[in-house]
Amino acid sequence: MINLMKTTSLATLILLFSGCADVMDTLNPASKPKLDNSVEIVNYSSIKSIPDMANIGFEWEKVNDPRVIGYNFYRTELNKESTELKLVKVLDSKYATHYVDTGLEPKTKYAYQISSRIEGGYESKTTDAYIVETLPRIVPVDFMQAISNLPHSVKLLWRPHPDKRVGYYRIEKYNTLINEWILLKTINERLQAEYVDTGLDNNTSYKYRIKAFSFDDVEAAPTKVVIGKTKALPASPTNVRASNSEPKKIIVSWNASPTADVVKYEIHRSTFSAFGYSKIKEVNANTLEFIDTTENSGKTYYYKVIAVDKDGLESNSDSVQGMSFNNLSSTSSNLAKLEENKIDSISEKIKL
Repeated sequence: MINLMKTTSLATLILLFSGCADVMDTLNPASKPKLDNSVEIVNYSSIKSIPDMANIGFEWEKVNDPRVIGYNFYRTELNKESTELKLVKVLDSKYATHYVDTGLEPKTKYAYQISSRIEGGYESKTTDAYIVETLPRIVPVDFMQAISNLPHSVKLLWRPHPDKRVGYYRIEKYNTLINEWILLKTINERLQAEYVDTGLDNNTSYKYRIKAFSFDDVEAAPTKVVIGKTKALPASPTNVRASNSEPKKIIVSWNASPTADVVKYEIHRSTFSAFGYSKIKEVNANTLEFIDTTENSGKTYYYKVIAVDKDGLESNSDSVQGMSFNNLSSTSSNLAKLEENKIDSISEKIKL
């Protein structure tokens, strides 16, 4: 039987674990049982157990005493050198021969004693102490990695836990506002090996760790902390400018963004400098100029040139002002003014 030790009395065992001379004098159940020495005792040799991390399953032979109506289970934790037996379970059937004690600590020694119950609250002498140790915790996940430089995201990878007792994982993320680890996601498949955290801020670092849990919710220690960083926005194109001396057109030009994975530029236009922009054109990454034709001479427009990378991230952009100039309209206006001056001059001569 795994991790099983037998002895003749719980007090003797605690004495061996603790080395205290007066333990036998202080060992007492939490409440005094009403003892009847004539009641049949559970056969100690028939007791068997199967320990897990947080549970211990028991099996025994039922007693034949017709007065018996059930059994009492007493327990103490030897690792804490406890001298107090606690009644942890009352079984109400003499035919019950199995019991699972739950909510225990991993890798911990417990001592159990069992008595037979009869009517009136009386019970038999208990069995000798039956000692069993729970199994150790599951080992931590041994590999975890954070993949950085993704748009608005961090991808987490880990090695699936080889222990088939693992029922699920908890991914935890460090919250910098409250300075605590918080639950990010529960993964219910042992063989699952990745998770993508989305909706994140640009160019920002995040801390993660993962814990494996058994089917009965016993947690392993967390992995080492991993850090993932989201992708930054592409750099803006530089030296953006718009002409103000071309007839019926405005030439918008710029220098290329220094970001390597820019795939295109978007040109946005508005009649106001601060708002109202809409996209009027997009060009490939090799094009650094756009001609905006207009019939409105002297009309002012505002432009923004936005770099877009392969992941669809858009750069920031400042606006520039441009204006078209109609040469023909200006020439006709000048000629009209000259003709008007000539007429005024002839009129003055006639008057003289």
